[in-house]
Parts: sequence; C-alpha cells; structure tokens
Amino acid sequence: MHYNCLIVDDEKELARMTAEYFEMFEVKTCFVTSADECYGFLESNSTDLILLDINLGDGSGFDVCKKIREKYRLPILFISARQSDDDILIALSIGGDDYIKKPYSLSVLLAKVKVTLKRIAESGAASVPTDAGAPPADEVLTLDPSTMSVLLHGERIPLKAREYALLEALYNHKNTIVSKDRLFEEVWGDGYYSDGTLNVHIRKLREKIEKDPNSPAFIKTVWGTGYILEI
Repeated sequence: MHYNCLIVDDEKELARMTAEYFEMFEVKTCFVTSADECYGFLESNSTDLILLDINLGDGSGFDVCKKIREKYRLPILFISARQSDDDILIALSIGGDDYIKKPYSLSVLLAKVKVTLKRIAESGAASVPTDAGAPPADEVLTLDPSTMSVLLHGERIPLKAREYALLEALYNHKNTIVSKDRLFEEVWGDGYYSDGTLNVHIRKLREKIEKDPNSPAFIKTVWGTGYILEI
C-alpha cells in the first residue's frame, strides 16, 4: 500500500494524533513506533516521505536514516526533542532533509509536509526519461527532476530531496542573486528556519558539485544578501 507520509516515533499517542490530523487534510499517513517496524513497513509498503524521531526504543533514528539511505531516496524529515546544533548537523549530514524540533505545531508540521509533497508531485510531473542522455555540450550543469540529480559535465550526481530543491531554486534564477528569504520561501515554504540550516545545505551541495568547495565556481555567496548560481 502507498502512503504520503510515514511517522516513525516511539511516542505512540503523539504519532497517532499527528497521523489522524494529517488524514483530516487528505495526507494519507501511517505510523510505527520502532526501527524494526519501520524496516518492515518499507518492505511491504511505500511512502512519499518519512518523519523520523531520533530517540527510538530499539535504536537511534540516525542509524535508521543511514540504513534507509542505502536503499531509498525519499525525503526524511527528523522530528526530535533534542535541541543541540550538533544533533541538527548530524541529522542533515547523514541524509536527513530537514530537522523539526519538538514540541511542534501540528499545523506548521503539516505545512512543511505539504510543501515537500507538492515538490515531489511537481518534480514527477516535470520528469523526463532517465535515459534522456547527457546535456548539450554548451550546458555545463543541468537538472534532471526524474532522478532528482544534477548533470555536471555529463556526469550524473544524485542529490537528496532538499538539496535538489535548493539547487533547483538557484538554477531557476541562475546568474542572478537569490536572497536568503526567497530561498526559504521557495525551498522550505515558511520562515521557520535559521541561516545555519541554509548554510549546511549549501555546504553539502558544494561538496557534491564543486571541484573545490572552499573556492566554489558555481554556488557563490553574496555576503549579507544570499547566493548566486553562476553558469
């Protein structure tokens, strides 16, 4: 069976309440309360995205994220009461697409989920065959929404959902300065994110597409304003 959202959280009542709330707004949602149940779910079902807690009774959400990333490319949004910057950086660096702190507002969480689902739907609608081939010789960098990847000098580089969305936002305004506020609006859909979150995602993108991430040729910082993708 296919779901829009899978919640993995050992706080059973919170998970149940969140799932029921999402269902009220036509987001088909299932919840499990352990790492093992999560793996079992993915073996027999599919989902568009996962909301993943860090502290699970039978393991760490970090380990679950790493294992999921070995087989699946779907967005993973961490939900956790842990507040430290170190936890946030770890979550994003191992494959998480976002980090939402508990206690969360159900309406705000739903908004974040809907933004992600909308982006998935739009990417699918704009998809092209995976064997479409390399980009024209005069195009150094192009995006492939069907595989959520970037073609760089003809080489395909897979990206995580949030990385792809961020690069897409920059690409849609290439060779133009894009403010941080505009990136938050287009990529995250609201203002509940810090500069640190954006900086981490920019750094991860640079590590994947820049020859020298410390001296980027493509994604350049415009201090005090935002970023520019130069192609």
